[in-house]
Amino acid sequence: MTLAQSVEGNNPALNIGIFAAFVVITLVVVFRASRNTKSASDYYAAGRAFTGPQNGIAIAGDYLSAASFLGIAGAIAVNGYDGFLYSIGFLVAWLVALLLVAELLRNTGKFTMGDVLAFRMKQRPVRAAAATSTLIVSFFYLLAQMAGAGGLVALLLGVTGTGAQALVIAVVGVIMIVYVLVGGMKGTTWVQIIKAALLIAGALVMTLWVLAKYGFNLSSLLQGAVDKAGAVGEKLLSPGKQYGATGTSKLDFLSLGIALVLGTAGLPHVLMRFYTVPTAREARRSVVWAIGLIGVFYLFTLVLGYGAGALVGPDTISKAPGGVNSAAPLLAQALGGPVLLGLIAAIAFATILAVVAGLTITASASFAHDVYANVIRRGKTTPAAEVRVARITAVVIGAVAIAGGILANGQNVAFLVALAFAVAASANLPTILYSLFWKRFNTRGALWSIYGGLISSIVLIVFSPAVSGTAKSMITSVDFHWFPLQNPGIISIPAGFLLGWLGTVLSKERDPGKQAEMEVRALTGVGAEKAVAH
Repeated sequence: MTLAQSVEGNNPALNIGIFAAFVVITLVVVFRASRNTKSASDYYAAGRAFTGPQNGIAIAGDYLSAASFLGIAGAIAVNGYDGFLYSIGFLVAWLVALLLVAELLRNTGKFTMGDVLAFRMKQRPVRAAAATSTLIVSFFYLLAQMAGAGGLVALLLGVTGTGAQALVIAVVGVIMIVYVLVGGMKGTTWVQIIKAALLIAGALVMTLWVLAKYGFNLSSLLQGAVDKAGAVGEKLLSPGKQYGATGTSKLDFLSLGIALVLGTAGLPHVLMRFYTVPTAREARRSVVWAIGLIGVFYLFTLVLGYGAGALVGPDTISKAPGGVNSAAPLLAQALGGPVLLGLIAAIAFATILAVVAGLTITASASFAHDVYANVIRRGKTTPAAEVRVARITAVVIGAVAIAGGILANGQNVAFLVALAFAVAASANLPTILYSLFWKRFNTRGALWSIYGGLISSIVLIVFSPAVSGTAKSMITSVDFHWFPLQNPGIISIPAGFLLGWLGTVLSKERDPGKQAEMEVRALTGVGAEKAVAH
């Protein structure tokens, strides 16, 4: 395929130039931020130096991933109402994080989920389980971002060969590794703040532009999308185009909704952001800021998705390089030509880089802090050695993410992220909530909950239509699926809670003193700063 055939009027040199400018500017920011990265607290939690609003913007930057910008816009353009349900699920999930997790987690005064669990349980097995869960959830999330990168480049450069797309995914991975190695959490946070500002500003400009074309009349815009879609146009405005044709698809939608709403509060890279602020009050403020920014952005996706459907058309989007993930860039091209396309493409790349960097530092910190420092070395190590291991781990995770991204290239990124949410909600959320709110919860319950949730969700994903058995599966050449639903949440999330309860009641382990101390600390923050210093 030639470049002209992929996107008419596209200017690859301009796209690459704008993206390169962003990379150079953010690398400068990362290098400047790295000057103050001296301790493990600096590397993992940015020295707890960010304010609530700053951290809220960074959370928005971390959370508004390629799934939000590329995947949801494409899902709305092609599936209408059912596609917007992703936006609703992703946003409502923050209420769970705000009301149940954010403040209490920050009050524990630690770096990782393993720290929270190990406070009142047996350190080594619980930390190993928490690190395993963190690494697996991060890997699923990384798959989505890398798939978004491949699709975006396929669209912008007219690259259809798998080798060329693989090379681009590798370049994205290498840049991300540099961010993490050099800047740590402080540098990564500033990249996320810059990216959030660019993403929301870009989405605002495109939203106003689309609405202006239809006289700022949302009904006219929706009618335009219906008309462009032809015979199936009316289905874009009512439930059921993607989920609802059969009983199985309705059940699949329910499973997806449960995973989206409960998954956020269990995402390791979101949880780790609560530790970059100095107090629990700032953690709460940061979540409020994040909800506001994320909510506004998801309203934009409604206009962007239907705008892409009206101005580009679902057939053109589906057939473009990158598939449904190309909706937002194609809309930018239709609105403002190659210049706006280049700017939006650069913002999309920035989105992928920032989120991938946040995921990588979370996964590497979990391995270095939980596995290396506390399981392998039994706490007998130095902060410098711990940070060194974290940096080595970041390189390994980057390499694995590149390989996985090449395999997942072409999948809808919003769908891939939904799988990560299902795993997080199955393995992490039950353990976190039980640990914070159930006095009787113990080590066996934590292990059964984490491993049970992980195993059940991953087994169901592997043997689902998401991996094999359909034309849209990751592997199309074989069919080994037996689980009918694409998202396992409706089975694996209750299983995680049930196994956590069952493991606890079957164990005689009790430590009322530690449980009471953690309850006081979680609710008041008393003793948290001493734990940080320690």
